[in-house]
Amino acid sequence: MENPQVKRALVSVTDKTGIAEFARALHEEFGVEIVSTGGTAKVIEEAGVPVRPIDDLTGFPEMMDGRVKTLHPLVHGGLLAKRDNATHMAQAAEHGIGMIDMVVVNLYAFEKTVESGAEFGQCIENIDIGGPSMLRSASKNFESVAVVTRPETYGSILDEMRANGGATTYETRAKLALDVFETTSRYDGAIASWLCGQLEERGTVESSVLPADDFMLRLVKQQDLRYGENPHQAAAFYRLPDAAPHALVNAKQLNGKPLSYNNLLDTDACWTIACEFTEPAVVILKHQNPCGSATAADVATAYDRAFACDPKSAFGGIIAANVEVTREMIEHMYANKQFVEVIVAPSFEEGALELLSQKQNLRVLATGGIDGAGKLEYRSVDGGLLVQQLDRVSELSSEFTVPTKRQPTPEELDELMFAWKVCKGVKSNAILVSKDHAGIGMGPGQPNRVDSAKLACERAHEACERMGVTAEGLMAASDAFFPFRDGVDMLAGYGVTAIIQPGGSVRDEEVIQACDEHGIAMVFTGHRHFRH
Repeated sequence: MENPQVKRALVSVTDKTGIAEFARALHEEFGVEIVSTGGTAKVIEEAGVPVRPIDDLTGFPEMMDGRVKTLHPLVHGGLLAKRDNATHMAQAAEHGIGMIDMVVVNLYAFEKTVESGAEFGQCIENIDIGGPSMLRSASKNFESVAVVTRPETYGSILDEMRANGGATTYETRAKLALDVFETTSRYDGAIASWLCGQLEERGTVESSVLPADDFMLRLVKQQDLRYGENPHQAAAFYRLPDAAPHALVNAKQLNGKPLSYNNLLDTDACWTIACEFTEPAVVILKHQNPCGSATAADVATAYDRAFACDPKSAFGGIIAANVEVTREMIEHMYANKQFVEVIVAPSFEEGALELLSQKQNLRVLATGGIDGAGKLEYRSVDGGLLVQQLDRVSELSSEFTVPTKRQPTPEELDELMFAWKVCKGVKSNAILVSKDHAGIGMGPGQPNRVDSAKLACERAHEACERMGVTAEGLMAASDAFFPFRDGVDMLAGYGVTAIIQPGGSVRDEEVIQACDEHGIAMVFTGHRHFRH
């Protein structure tokens, strides 16, 4: 069938940007009859554009505080009738149903209402019913009906009508229909997510750790990225609707060139480790592993100690601080001539930003604060999605057990807690060796735990030599249990005097015996922290 001319348009919008001008152009240039509702009709009428109220079309008044106004056969019949179907058109004529050739509708601002903190009843009233119904009817019949939802498209729609004798093209109507179904899907998903949360809080429905058996993951594009893992891969950054205000996805970029996929992956890993601590902490990360980590009384000192862990690996890395970054810290970073890809922190002193702005490419991200961790994480696999709870458990040293003859001293236990927090961010199999609240040796991602232990210890000894301190009294953390005693023997040979690990191996007794032989104190946490 030929592209139909637009003779009647039904207009009902929440976002009234440009609607009067659009309606005027439709009427004056193409003779389109404008049918409209409530507040939209008022805006159009006040602009001097003739408008037919919806209740004049339907013969029914808008009622129930506007809940019922467009849900009528004279509306939906005019949208759904197939123009090339003789039976449809005969039935329309029999019941006095006139055709509607264009729908201009955008929906009640439900999400903005929720985000504003509105009370339950107000949120309910901002669930649009008539709008989605009209959009869906018009989109189903896109061969005959143009459906317009975005003010920014008004100009291009008019240009197309001017070029086609007052008609829209099939290609445009099809694209507009697709946009509608994507929009209504997101809209319904936002409502379902909010209502589920509300009912869980009230105890009306059971709270579930994981999503329903059939669920929709709704994401909003935050930004396009420079590229993916490699330059030939396109990539973008999307935001979950329940993202915390100070989550990385909401961080403000204060300086630097656009972010890449790898930048964000590494920044997320680095930021996550830094947020494990309450005292000032700085983490330096490279390729998903913390090559430097430390806590101190102030952020500049924490940075100095983190950088000293492994200056070589710190080149081209990511820096995360869990407190405001000072000018002094940036001065130290520049003095070290450290090349940094990204630096992220809750905030930055004005003096720090002045210095950072000298590096045009250095990406600076401010989160505005630190929020509690989210609930779930998602990872794609071939043809599917893995979903799991985030690795967040309450771990108090008072709840740990010590199976060895020697108990850790309070100082050792404090050091072990530091190592344990950093070790969570090292890729498994993971061993982290620390001294004086600094992660001086890391053994990530080895196929066996003995090699991880050896690598961590070798790096720890190199760090001690650089820093001019003795490689004695070292602490070690292991993200999972030791399957054999050989890992303990390896750590003991390099001067490790205390170990923290989950426990739970069938050979725990063998491992405990090895610790006792070496005079090592060992703590069992009861929790494994694999990070593949």
